[in-house]
Amino acid sequence: AATPSAKAKLANDRAAKPKRIAMQYSPTNDIPYVSRIDAGTLELIRSLGPIDIVTSADLVQRFEAVWTPEQRRMHVEASDKIHRIIMDSFAEIGRRVRANEPVNEYDIQQFMVRRYEEEGLTSDNDPPNVSVGPNSANPHYQPDSTTHAPIKRGDFVLFDVWAKLKQPGAVYTDQTWVGYVGETVPQEHTRIFQIVREARDAATNFVRAAMRDGKMIHAAQVDDVSRGIIERAGYGDQFTHRTGHSIGEEVHGNGAHIDNLETRDSRRIIPGTTFSIEPGIYLEGKFGVRSEINVHVLPNDIEVSGQPVQTEIVAILK
Repeated sequence: AATPSAKAKLANDRAAKPKRIAMQYSPTNDIPYVSRIDAGTLELIRSLGPIDIVTSADLVQRFEAVWTPEQRRMHVEASDKIHRIIMDSFAEIGRRVRANEPVNEYDIQQFMVRRYEEEGLTSDNDPPNVSVGPNSANPHYQPDSTTHAPIKRGDFVLFDVWAKLKQPGAVYTDQTWVGYVGETVPQEHTRIFQIVREARDAATNFVRAAMRDGKMIHAAQVDDVSRGIIERAGYGDQFTHRTGHSIGEEVHGNGAHIDNLETRDSRRIIPGTTFSIEPGIYLEGKFGVRSEINVHVLPNDIEVSGQPVQTEIVAILK
């Protein structure tokens, strides 16, 4: 607690202090992640005179979310490795199904974990997500050794895979792909994927155009673009999470999240930061489609990692 003498000193010094102070608070608590200052401290500062208290949200992300060139390089390397692991995992499902070998979500999850080791990757003991059929309609589903579903011909499969290099300062990559255990993909699955793909690409292109034009945009606006596509297609209620999240040394980083649903993230999209774009449509009891890419912001452009980006559902037995 501030003592009377401390308050008096603050009051006497205020003439020499800035009239604008950045603090870790968020107006109307739009961004809870950066709202750390209690109401009493805010009242104390405001009692000292006409001081404009502003949020430090963008200041924080400049210090905690901007990558170094070496981190960007490590991200690209990890992204390429994860893409290979995803393709290898689809192939492993195909191999086992063709050979009539039993295979389930946990088997493929652990196949990925072993590939992490081979590629020098870590996810800090947080294994990837392999979801089949109705399980893919739950964006929070995670198989384990006791809870998992079999994978068989005619199943829809979703992979959400995240990891980073086993190196100091390494940053994450986070990718989601979908496939179908068959020679061709049913029309309903294709139609839903095309809507999700359009939402993903619209958000990506919105950021790209803004950076090339030197236009300032906020994270919530990117969510609006993606969400608008899905809402106009009639599936707004089935898109139940934010469009994306900041990525850093933790898979959910300290920069702007692409969010105007769970919160209203009014932080600016700034060069040097990276975030996911991962819209989804979840049809309860049937299947869920999500497509996730990572966007690194450059001074006048963007870079999308994990190439090539998914453009159609993988026909695993084709």
